[in-house]
Amino acid sequence: MAKWFIILGAVLLLIGAALQFAPWLFSWFGKLPGDINIKRESVSVFIPITSMILVSLVLTLLLNLLNR
Repeated sequence: MAKWFIILGAVLLLIGAALQFAPWLFSWFGKLPGDINIKRESVSVFIPITSMILVSLVLTLLLNLLNR
């Protein structure tokens, strides 16, 4: 289990570095068709449905490839 925590920490570190130094890599997130963005006078609601489905598919593929 400790090995998985180390791998998860390394992945989070890489994602954080990519967000910090290369933000254009993730500029698509939240701007896909199907993502809901509602802005009113005092309330803002953002629901990235399509983006999260895409992230889920990519993570599922990666985890299936790593487990084989």
